[in-house]
Amino acid sequence: MAQGDSNGSSKHHARRVPTIGKATILAIGKAFPSQIIPQECLVEGYIRDTKCEDAYVKEKLERLCKNTTVKTRYTVMSKEILEKYPELATEGTPTIRQKLEIANPAVVEMATKASLGCIKEWGRPAKDITHIVYVSSSEIRLPGGDLYLANELGLKNDVGRIMLYFLGCYGGVTGLRVAKDIAENNPGSRVLLTTSETTILGFRPPNKARPYDLVGAALFGDGAAAAIIGANPLNQESPFMELNYAVQQFLPETHNVIDGRLTEEGINFKLGRDLPQIIEANIEEFCKKIIAKTNIKDFNEFFWAVHPGGPAILNKLENTLNLSTDKLECSRKALMDYGNVSSNTIFYVMEYMRDYFKENGGEEWGLGLAFGPGITFEGILLRSL
Repeated sequence: MAQGDSNGSSKHHARRVPTIGKATILAIGKAFPSQIIPQECLVEGYIRDTKCEDAYVKEKLERLCKNTTVKTRYTVMSKEILEKYPELATEGTPTIRQKLEIANPAVVEMATKASLGCIKEWGRPAKDITHIVYVSSSEIRLPGGDLYLANELGLKNDVGRIMLYFLGCYGGVTGLRVAKDIAENNPGSRVLLTTSETTILGFRPPNKARPYDLVGAALFGDGAAAAIIGANPLNQESPFMELNYAVQQFLPETHNVIDGRLTEEGINFKLGRDLPQIIEANIEEFCKKIIAKTNIKDFNEFFWAVHPGGPAILNKLENTLNLSTDKLECSRKALMDYGNVSSNTIFYVMEYMRDYFKENGGEEWGLGLAFGPGITFEGILLRSL
């Protein structure tokens, strides 16, 4: 990210004034489970925990771990869980009930921690929250985690609740789009957007017939994020990003490229090898649709908050749009520090971007992007405040 640009930004720039009526991000928070895994320790631990004796699987996982660029990740899975549920490491065992016993409370616990941190930064009472948008692809139950979260936070019982389930990696940006619509159409509203994910539902022993399981083991992590969204900020609030314009688009006849199915063993994923190429072929047109709302044509005059689905996707995006190498720095750092944490990861990227802008200033306008099953593109025109 450049320290100065054609919009006149400079180090320690003056705060920009939010557009009247437009939704803004007023605070942000994150939370993680207590287990942290350095990438160099993952292979030995995974092979040991799943009792895998296949040298080919071990060698492939070692190669994948090096290629992901991930350095550390957090995980709900632990030695204690595997001791309590040894069947999780047994091939072909129906374990969906056990996995949900673990995942459902873990997801809400992380969401609660992230939300409490976010509300503390926001500086207003939790009872001032008027709506919840709750995003997860990691729990299944009725009532959903949105209700449990509202109870844990002590929110009013007439808080408006929306659940967005099983959207995958684009869920965080969908949540921003939905929260934006709520905030802009309900004067005075304050929306708590929470995302929370764990890889527990997909945990299983490695199998050559399921190569994507190894990609998941090498790339994905657990965690939660939260944001407070509202329009027309009050004096005691500190907006740092405006959600100016939002677009969702699916690519026809690509619904099988990312395929997730719930089975008796948990959730099974299949990922097409052509995913980076499909994104590469369609991303420029999608981005042009978003930036048409500004009078800026050069992609390098925007900042970029991109969900880091993996290094191949970031590399394709950078090359296709001819971005300078620093443009995706925050996305690459989030991937390195946390792995792909599905819907949460975009908020880790935005937090790194906020910290950078506080110190260095930066571009006024930017793009928030995420990709996932469908194939679905989610995009938001952002404005740094």
